[in-house]
Amino acid sequence: MNHLIFDIETIPDVDYGRRLLGLAGLPDAAVAAAMFAQRRQQTGSDFLPLPQHRVVSIACALRRGDSLRVWSLGDAHSSERELLERFFDGIERFTPDLVSWNGGGFDLPVMHYRCMLHGVRAARYWEHGDEDSAFRYNNYLSRFHWRHLDLMDVIAGFQARGRASLADVASLLGLPGKMGFSGAEVWSAWQAGNLDGIRRYCETDVLNTYLVFLAFERMRGHLDTPGWEAECARVRDLLQGSGESHHQEFLGQWVGIAQS
Repeated sequence: MNHLIFDIETIPDVDYGRRLLGLAGLPDAAVAAAMFAQRRQQTGSDFLPLPQHRVVSIACALRRGDSLRVWSLGDAHSSERELLERFFDGIERFTPDLVSWNGGGFDLPVMHYRCMLHGVRAARYWEHGDEDSAFRYNNYLSRFHWRHLDLMDVIAGFQARGRASLADVASLLGLPGKMGFSGAEVWSAWQAGNLDGIRRYCETDVLNTYLVFLAFERMRGHLDTPGWEAECARVRDLLQGSGESHHQEFLGQWVGIAQS
């Protein structure tokens, strides 16, 4: 295996909001409130257009060779540019197959906009076969290729009416699902200075996504049942040995659901 499972968390780009709405001098909270209010007026939803999102956390799981690692990129002091550079540098180095939940509809497009803003280079990610012919018929950007597997899109048969939330699918499969808070609460957590909580939450989403991916791999015949059980055991061993409290909590909930 050479798979990179990823998830991002975002907040409103209040610097952009100030320029967009002519709100120079207003504090961040007031600018974000104005951005949400405008969006509600336009669509009835608080969900901002993708260019108005700023990335504050990227979590990854790398399953490569005989190893499995789960971590958040950078640290609490890392800039958005550094997070993006670390993510795309990993693609340059390892050329992993990407796995996400709605990564094609949200995470990757957001990162595209932010990379343009910060001048982040991502040549390997954008390869379409000009430099490497192996990418001509299997690249990261084409919806129906497998170098990026958006589980939400694929499992739904590429039909909007078939889509489900990660929380619902995790619950269906006996996984912990959302822990700590939801994506809608990330801005409140950021305002409270709880970046560590955001990073932990992002990691648990990656764990859920990876375990859904293993179930998908078993369904499509890439893992037999003993192989699937071995991969799940690898995740449990990782969580047990990590020493991180949110990993222990995830493991405890996962085991508890299995035993109920």
